[in-house]
Amino acid sequence: MADQLATDIIAKIKAHAEPGGEEITTNTELTSLGIHSLELTEIIFDLEEQYGIEIEMNTVDAWSNLKNVGDMVEAVRALIAKKA
Repeated sequence: MADQLATDIIAKIKAHAEPGGEEITTNTELTSLGIHSLELTEIIFDLEEQYGIEIEMNTVDAWSNLKNVGDMVEAVRALIAKKA
């Protein structure tokens, strides 16, 4: 069961994913959704703006660190906690 943060992030990812109809969960691989560097950058900008955080990673680092939706949720959660 996803919490509110995970639900919000999944909704943002779904807006950038290729339409496929499969359910997106925290275990879903980003590459399986057709999310590539441009889409990942747009998602990161959206998350930074929504949560008032700064995600300091270039695209190469992002791809090596963010394999699935859950990785992205945990990265954002950690940045929000650090800000508080």
